[in-house]
Amino acid sequence: MLDFIIVGAGPAGLACAIECEKKSLSYLVLDKGCVVNSIFHFPEGMTFFSTPDLLRIGDLAFVTEQFRPTRTQVLHYYVSLAKHYRLKLALYRRVTAIEKRDGVFAVAARHVNGREERYTSRKVALATGYYDNPNPLGIPGEELPKVSHYYGSPHPYYGQKVAVIGGKNSAAEAALALYRAGARVTLIHRGPALNDAVKYWIRPDIEKRLEDGKIRALFNASIAQIGPDAITVRMEGTEEILENDFVFALTGYRPDVGFMHSCGITFDPVTFVPAYDPKTMETNVAGLHLAGSVSAGINCNTVFIENSRHHGRLIVG
Repeated sequence: MLDFIIVGAGPAGLACAIECEKKSLSYLVLDKGCVVNSIFHFPEGMTFFSTPDLLRIGDLAFVTEQFRPTRTQVLHYYVSLAKHYRLKLALYRRVTAIEKRDGVFAVAARHVNGREERYTSRKVALATGYYDNPNPLGIPGEELPKVSHYYGSPHPYYGQKVAVIGGKNSAAEAALALYRAGARVTLIHRGPALNDAVKYWIRPDIEKRLEDGKIRALFNASIAQIGPDAITVRMEGTEEILENDFVFALTGYRPDVGFMHSCGITFDPVTFVPAYDPKTMETNVAGLHLAGSVSAGINCNTVFIENSRHHGRLIVG
């Protein structure tokens, strides 16, 4: 039996593993994908808002030539971190259930090849983040293959009519990249303007493209329906049908509340913030802790790497 099972090999999970290494505890990190799987699926060419010192975990320095690191540099750093500490990782294993019996946690996981695995531990740290659970649009046609809640590379969309839904950083950056790759981009946002949180070096660029009409913007608008060749946009009581090839619904993400509920964790009924002690990150289930943005409920954009990298010390300490 292990001292700890850590679910999630993102920065928060790696921070927990490092603390286990420092205290010579037995542990294993399980993740459904690769090391820092969510960051791996961030857009190509992405530049982080945080500086390297704020993304650093443990005692391994993170040094870059630029003031703000790129996605590639961040991926390299966290892989180097895993190597440096010789972290015990069991990757491509999706945790399917966590049950506590007689003070011991039984953790079930499924390997990518289909093999079922079981582990036992005295404690569990959930560091599963939120990136796997996009906020649904809840409209007809959302299930079509042309619709994605994730943006990666602009190259495939040259010459295509692309709708980007959202008004924050991810939507603004995707719209710019798609436009520069030769896509015909329409930005659709339910608010009256771009969100105030758009990065300061992105805002002048996107606002100039909108002003010039290079990227069409529809504010105070929402998509009512998605069809194979068109979308229906609703704006202040009127509707407009736009020809469309692809839709990127960049409307945010939230933790997997259903899975946490199955583990016995209770929640605030409005914010879905789980019950936990901020001094130890321990939930109402004794021995079951939360690390990283999984602790924030629907307000997951309030917890970042830089303000959750200390969770490992709280949990393991």
